[in-house]
Amino acid sequence: MIMAWQPQEEGLRQILQILKESQSPDTATQRAVQQKLEEFNKFPDFNNYLIFVLTKLTTEDEPTRSLSGLILKNNVRGHYDKFVPEVAEFIKQECLSSVGDQSPLIRATVGILITTIASKGDLITWPELLPALCNMLDSHDYNVCEGAFGALQKICEDSTEYLDSDALNRPLNVLIPKFLQFFRHSSAKIRSHAVACVNQFIMNRAQALMVNIDGFIENLFHLATDEDADVRKNVCRALVMLLEVRMDRLLPHMHDIIEYMLQRTQDNDEGVALEACEFWLSLAEQPICKEVLTQHLNRLVPVLVKGMKYSEIDIILLKGDVEEDEMVPDKDEDIKPRFHKSRTHTVRHSDGTENGEEEGDDDDDIGEDGSLSDWNLRKCSAAALDCLANVFRDELLPVLVPILKEMLFHQEWDIKESGILALGAIAEGCMQGMIPHLSELIPYLIGCLSDKKALVRAITCWTLSRYSHWVVSQPHDNYLKPLMTELLKRVLDPNKRVQEAACSAFATLEEEACTELVPYLGFILETLVFAFSKYQHKNLLILYDAIGTLADSVGHHLNKPDYINLLMPPLIQKWNILKDEDKDLFPLLECLSSVATALQVGFLPYCEPVYRRCVSLVEQTLNQHIANTQSPEQFDAPDKDFMIVALDLLSGLAEGLDGHIDKLVVNSNIMNLLYQCMQDPTAEVRQSSFALLGDLTKACFQHVLPCISEFLPILGQNLNPEMISVCNNATWAIGEISVKLGEETRPYVPLVLAQLILIINKPNTPKTLLENTAITIGRLGFVCPHDVAPMLQQFVRQWCMSLRNIRDNEEKDSAFRGMCQMITVNPGGIVQDFIFFCDAVASWVNPKDDLKDMFSKILHGFKNQVGEENWKRFSDQFPQQLHERLSSMYGV
Repeated sequence: MIMAWQPQEEGLRQILQILKESQSPDTATQRAVQQKLEEFNKFPDFNNYLIFVLTKLTTEDEPTRSLSGLILKNNVRGHYDKFVPEVAEFIKQECLSSVGDQSPLIRATVGILITTIASKGDLITWPELLPALCNMLDSHDYNVCEGAFGALQKICEDSTEYLDSDALNRPLNVLIPKFLQFFRHSSAKIRSHAVACVNQFIMNRAQALMVNIDGFIENLFHLATDEDADVRKNVCRALVMLLEVRMDRLLPHMHDIIEYMLQRTQDNDEGVALEACEFWLSLAEQPICKEVLTQHLNRLVPVLVKGMKYSEIDIILLKGDVEEDEMVPDKDEDIKPRFHKSRTHTVRHSDGTENGEEEGDDDDDIGEDGSLSDWNLRKCSAAALDCLANVFRDELLPVLVPILKEMLFHQEWDIKESGILALGAIAEGCMQGMIPHLSELIPYLIGCLSDKKALVRAITCWTLSRYSHWVVSQPHDNYLKPLMTELLKRVLDPNKRVQEAACSAFATLEEEACTELVPYLGFILETLVFAFSKYQHKNLLILYDAIGTLADSVGHHLNKPDYINLLMPPLIQKWNILKDEDKDLFPLLECLSSVATALQVGFLPYCEPVYRRCVSLVEQTLNQHIANTQSPEQFDAPDKDFMIVALDLLSGLAEGLDGHIDKLVVNSNIMNLLYQCMQDPTAEVRQSSFALLGDLTKACFQHVLPCISEFLPILGQNLNPEMISVCNNATWAIGEISVKLGEETRPYVPLVLAQLILIINKPNTPKTLLENTAITIGRLGFVCPHDVAPMLQQFVRQWCMSLRNIRDNEEKDSAFRGMCQMITVNPGGIVQDFIFFCDAVASWVNPKDDLKDMFSKILHGFKNQVGEENWKRFSDQFPQQLHERLSSMYGV
């Protein structure tokens, strides 16, 4: 035993004093407390006092004792490695002797402390911990058993991987069978702990659990109707995870499990209902979903739809009865942090999409209720209905349509509201089947935009946005015009939630309609600009987004003096008010970036102050980064987002102003800053700096030229396909530089070519990266055919397959010219894969005449080389369409 440490009166008094002060709401007191704690931490036995207050000082109230434990936990987390061995031992010993404290709060605090020590010193340095806790489980004293289980549950959460490792002789082999014994314990709290402990090991398929899987499932079924809500919640959670991990074991019982989950999704306890509702989300992703659920749809769908109704507590939290709140300023904590998506160079496809869109980046939270963005039963039910609609498609409608008809016209607003949400949730999956109903439904929904309840108006905005694709495809007068008119009224709604929903929905409509909006631009801009004077902080950020999306959607059509005079003054006014360290700059910079790209030379009158500030933001961030690296205790690390967003706006300026950016670049140190950014440890900074380098190369190559020998090696080092976006932009920039540099690219080809060939042949490479890599290889072949052509055979097949889907454009043109040159230099390199080349050539709709001649020469050359008979045999393998295309365009 360690000699019994005893506190001194004076020390104890000071610590209790500080624990009392730290419960004060006053910030000045809080700061003083922090300072005192830092001083106290210099005394080695300060932590002994803290554990003493937690475990021994029963004269104090529980909150104070618990607080003492939490301060100790923070010390363990921060500097456990600096604890004197005696102190560490004393703390461990005290923890173990207090696991069974009378007070649930103290037991929980001790449990948190134990798991923090265990995760700090790895369980290895505390070998007696697990055996001791395991023995306590068998104690007849409820408090000891419950305390030990509480601690074990936290250890299972924090050290999941570790408990199944050889380093500790796999304690799970003992723990899992032990936990299973307690599934039938008389205390609900202990049953709940036992299930929660085992649940930690489902997802990573721990061996010890897999061996006992049948016993586990049998025990779960036994607990199915437990009277305790926490136990039911843990049972539901287990079944949801088992669905992903051991479907084979659940299949024989699937019918019963579905029946059970139907019951639980309607549980009186919302926590249980939410866990159970996750089951449907999970099941929708399983291949057997359709097979096992079809017969239950008529019961499941009504349950999900019912779960979509706002609960009374939601309505209170959402201030659902407050109709007009536009004058109430927003609280900072209500504003979710926004994440800037760095610029990625993409290639247009022949179907008009741009690659990168298909990754489902729609962040339209189900029925966007911003401040309640916590996951709840309503959102989970709507998400489940959305997923099931994608599985069952129109087979869902016979069950759903009768329910919807009743709900949409219901007297009670909250039922009507959930019907509108359901209609939005199925939009994606059941689109085909919904089309016959839309000519009635859309006008009805447009009418609901002026409902007297704000929450109904808000959800209607979202639901209509989900059908905007159809709306845009109809004659404008029928739906688009009335929808736009009403939606823009809602953008100016007196209720902030409705403003938010309308602005987001309008941004979606803009993306769908693109240039179809051009006739209405004046009207749209007047509304959006008026909103500037109305909106509080949070919605302003969404308004920037709607304006940026509008600029992206209508492009150069925005470049009219009337529009510029409407739009630019309020944007520049905000730009002038915001300080350099204000994060509201992010969305504003993103918005200006889109506007600058769209306005092109129309942005010239505004470009100089914008350009200067961006350069200064990059410089400040770099300087702060250097200061922080050199003396971290003195200077905080900068928020790199300022630099990333500024680089992206500079890219927008370079793209929009083209050659006009020259006079801005000339008078600034941007190339020097760019050199630093390209070597930044943060991937997004490099990604954005390579995008800017590519855009500057296109706009004013004379300023890039002197830096090439320093820049190109850095680009070469960033051709790492693990970092997809960085690699993508570096690849694109190399291609742009080579086109401008011409044959002087030669010395740099060895730096990049081998890596590009590796990327184009790597399985599962994203489409965008493949396309950019192919274009860059083609461009290198165009300027240095003799250096690239010898490798032709290593990439030609992948190259042809990557470029067959992209639209005729400059980039494709230069890449194919390069390919033709390489084939001329090394015709043998393409013989085996010639059919792929034929297919790629056929993807051109109208190549320029001289390029068309090149194609023709190569095709006829090959045909003459192999002779008529072999050519016939070869071309008989062509699909019909390819045959016709080549013979009509090139006469082969």
